[in-house]
Amino acid sequence: MSISGMMRTSASGMAAQSSRLGTVSDNIANASTHGYKRAFTEFSTVVLESGTGSYVPGSVDTQIRYGITQQGGFDYTTSATDLAVNGDGFFLVGDPSGSTFLTRAGSFVKIANGDLVNAAGYTLQGYPLNGGTAAVSANGTTGLQNVNIGAMSLEATPSTTGKFFVNLQEDADIQTDTPAGNAATAVYTSKTSMTVVDNVGREKTLDIYYTKTAANQWEVAVFDASEATSPGGPFPYASGPINANNEVLVFDPLTGQLDPSSPQTLEITVPNGASPLVLDLSESSELADEFQILASEVNGNKPSSVESVEFAADGTLYAVYGNGARVGIYRIPLATVASPDNLKPEAGNAYSVSATSGQLQLGFPGSSLFGTVRSSALEKSTVDTASELTTMIESQFAFTANSKVFQTGGELMEVLVNLKR
Repeated sequence: MSISGMMRTSASGMAAQSSRLGTVSDNIANASTHGYKRAFTEFSTVVLESGTGSYVPGSVDTQIRYGITQQGGFDYTTSATDLAVNGDGFFLVGDPSGSTFLTRAGSFVKIANGDLVNAAGYTLQGYPLNGGTAAVSANGTTGLQNVNIGAMSLEATPSTTGKFFVNLQEDADIQTDTPAGNAATAVYTSKTSMTVVDNVGREKTLDIYYTKTAANQWEVAVFDASEATSPGGPFPYASGPINANNEVLVFDPLTGQLDPSSPQTLEITVPNGASPLVLDLSESSELADEFQILASEVNGNKPSSVESVEFAADGTLYAVYGNGARVGIYRIPLATVASPDNLKPEAGNAYSVSATSGQLQLGFPGSSLFGTVRSSALEKSTVDTASELTTMIESQFAFTANSKVFQTGGELMEVLVNLKR
């Protein structure tokens, strides 16, 4: 065994333990960093070829690894924009230069321009819904935008669907001069009204007339109440019915329920409203009882301001308005790679794709590859401080032992040099 070889081996041992102590110090420093995944040092031997008469010492090689796939616990908060992933997957975030990274650090807050930014300054990214659905690109970030909740203001939703079930008097008289003609002499059997919302959030009152025109047949005519004759009213209205199809309901004389051949819906053109408003009439009846409303529901809401936002487990971000309406505005995807532990760590507790991690895969929370999103929660660091302190002590002793070997080699080298004197 050569003295220089012994010193070289002990020097590599000290370097390896220094590297291990470096990961320990990083881990302890980030023990309270939300979303942090512990780093650790793995050792492997480097063997040099030896003869039969002497041993040639090799050295030790180090490999830094990250436990990125390890799930951390949860700290629960009162902020709806604090997010954690329960299961596999990473949030997609962007920096000011436009680069996209992966992270589990979900302490997002709203900044001045409305973007949701985490503690490291990365902006949460998602797909805008705009009243529809978001289609995720499985292997790319096309279509992703910074999630911005600052542009949300007053929101009005026009009425588009509803249900309106009534019971009509089976023994009512048949009429011939019906409201559909909008004549001053029109006669109807029953009348009711309902309130709907137009495109700008104004409430509109609709007058709905039911008129028996034949046995088991009823004409339905809908008018804009604001156009009724006053004070003589109500006919004629300033314009005709706003249900252009002039629906005639047909009832089965045996059951009193709508016949399959009868219209099951009523299409109404609301003035300055979404066209058409479709009302479900399928559970209306014609029975030997007085006219009565069985069910009346219609969607739409007047202008209201956003009071808060909330995230669902599937990644949908909802704006919650003062009138109770919840409108989906973004869908937050998750991302992963084939080998998450080989992702490249970046500053700010983020990761980027590396040559050994595999390609980016995107999907929505709750799908086959991904976990779910927890709101008002943050993932804890995966560092166990007690374990790190134990590792630090082990490395300290190993470093000291290697330094003693190096010191011994130095003393032997000094003896050899002194032999010449």
